[in-house]
Amino acid sequence: MSDMIGGTRGVKAQFSFDLYEERLSSWSQSGAKRLFDLVCALIALPLLIPVFLVIALAIFVTSRGPVFFLQERVGRHNRSFIILKFRTLEHRGQGSHNRVTTAENQRFTLVGPFLRRWKLDELPQRLNVLTGEMSFVGPRPKLPEHQLGRLRCRPGITGVATIAFAREEEVLAGLPQQRLDDCYHSIILPAKLRLDMEYMARSTFFSDLKLIVDTALRRWDTTAMQILLDAEPVEAKAQSRSSAQSDSIGNCEATIALISGSFQRVH
Repeated sequence: MSDMIGGTRGVKAQFSFDLYEERLSSWSQSGAKRLFDLVCALIALPLLIPVFLVIALAIFVTSRGPVFFLQERVGRHNRSFIILKFRTLEHRGQGSHNRVTTAENQRFTLVGPFLRRWKLDELPQRLNVLTGEMSFVGPRPKLPEHQLGRLRCRPGITGVATIAFAREEEVLAGLPQQRLDDCYHSIILPAKLRLDMEYMARSTFFSDLKLIVDTALRRWDTTAMQILLDAEPVEAKAQSRSSAQSDSIGNCEATIALISGSFQRVH
């Protein structure tokens, strides 16, 4: 177990360093992108008010607790902010939920699975976009303990990694509980980081628009998750050897590079 933990820390440090200075495209850091976000949010919010009311009523009627779920996330330049979501889990004490969520290790409300399946719990984040804490397209905002390196752009409601890992909770539910945290930190988080940073380095108005449309139409690309599933047995064997830490980093790098290449060929 100590070798596995050491491997995870090594991988985390490796990818934090390698991708720290990843360049952003001119669109990713432009005022035009921020203006696009503002216009879209201002148009969408009035249209979404009836949907907000229906979802809020469903949550209120079917479970105890607040309608909204508020949580600290890491934003641009690693500044913390509070993300807004519709609550999908049973209301319990602060910190009582699992930090790595799967479809099996959480106690969902009656309407929670439906909201998560259709990404309806993310709708309130249009308010985060309006206040400048998020963008429509960018890396998903992470919990402080899950953030690798420094985030140099606004986190997004959707992005390349969001589409690639859209069924993440279902896939993670198939992993043994004792390997869940290690697999998430040593494989999935670095893979998401690489996909997002490589996309943000080449993103344009039209590529962002395509991601928004793909998300709205639920055009998920599960290639990355399938590669991870195929690679997981190899990763487990590698970590059982005496050189587990260096092998873990090497195998993670190869797996993540394969994921990135495969996803970019499709997009």
